[in-house]
Amino acid sequence: MSNSRWLSVGGSLMVGLFVAYLDRINLSVGLPAVSRDLGFAGDQFGVVSSWVLTTFLIGYCLANVLGGILTRRYDPKTTVMWCVAIWSVSTVLTGLAGSVAVLLFCRLILGVTEGIYWPQQSRFAKGWFAPSELARANSLIQYYGQFLALAIGFMIMTPVYDALGWKMLFYITGGIGLVLILPLYAKCLRPESEAPYIDVNAEQERGRLTFKSLGGVPFLFLIFTYITQGMLFWGITLWIPLVMRSIGFTGWGQAIASSVPYLAAVILAIPMSMISDRTGKRVLIAALGMLIPGVLLILLPTVDSGIAKLALITVALGYYASSFTPNIWAIIQETVEPQAIGPASGIINGLGAGGGGTLAGFLVGLLYRSTGSYMAGFVALGTLVILGGISLLIYGRIAVGVSQRREATPPTQLAHS
Repeated sequence: MSNSRWLSVGGSLMVGLFVAYLDRINLSVGLPAVSRDLGFAGDQFGVVSSWVLTTFLIGYCLANVLGGILTRRYDPKTTVMWCVAIWSVSTVLTGLAGSVAVLLFCRLILGVTEGIYWPQQSRFAKGWFAPSELARANSLIQYYGQFLALAIGFMIMTPVYDALGWKMLFYITGGIGLVLILPLYAKCLRPESEAPYIDVNAEQERGRLTFKSLGGVPFLFLIFTYITQGMLFWGITLWIPLVMRSIGFTGWGQAIASSVPYLAAVILAIPMSMISDRTGKRVLIAALGMLIPGVLLILLPTVDSGIAKLALITVALGYYASSFTPNIWAIIQETVEPQAIGPASGIINGLGAGGGGTLAGFLVGLLYRSTGSYMAGFVALGTLVILGGISLLIYGRIAVGVSQRREATPPTQLAHS
């Protein structure tokens, strides 16, 4: 495949997801001033902040299924451009919010449109990249767009917020989508009908969606695992600017400290992906990517200095993201029947990122309200993600058993089963 497609398709979608994540995390940066201006600072902060931070995830959870449906009915270029336009306008309008109700509505629209957007990226990857290039293409489009935004986004937005205020933060991030991403997509993305690797027989080959086609019982363990990882990722991401402030980082120090864990994820992704590809032990590596970070988060109350706490959070998030995230989608694709991969991805991402993230946002916020410390919430996240790692190991044992039984079954019996 020509290098131009890596730039025009992969590169432009990576930039688009980068901006999408800026629109997701801008509220975490501006939350202290937003709470003061909209009247929920003080005793109400923990509960109301949990709602305003997680409303995005509620919409995101519900919209992933809708996004999966749209990938079957509409051209992905049209869909992503409408999504970017709507969520960018919604982000700009957030800067005009004069009440909590308006803020919640704008964040809900952001979640719905970004939830519809997410599955379209997989469709672009499948149509424009060869099967042997999909792992690298998905990393370029999704992993690096996401974690680069988190790695440098807090460093960019924190000084903007300090200098210009929270309203300008939303005007700028929303405006980038309208002024930069929409023209970029219009120029660089092409209709699906022109994609060189599109499966023209996909509609004819698509079978009926059943529990068995999703992977059966092992699929339930994957769902639970992904919910706990969603809690880990969003429980940290939604609150990390305030967490860094609470352990002694302010100004530029807060911005850099908030970004360091995601920078670690970007750096560690390359060697961890190489180890995974070389050994093929995807389930074990992904499970360790949850078990080890879980233990590190549980250890947070045992250290006193802000630097030590930052180090534990950095290693936990960086190791989790680089070990779990690159492997989980390959694991799903190995156990889910081809016609069910789209719906399965929507279910897992919706329940995991949306549902798990929503639960985590409230968990950290409510524990902060009751204890006065964010560390209690992070310890709870660590405990849950350990359970998720155990669930993934159980999944691996069950999936291996199912695979062995299938291999031992004569082809004639499989044909009639």
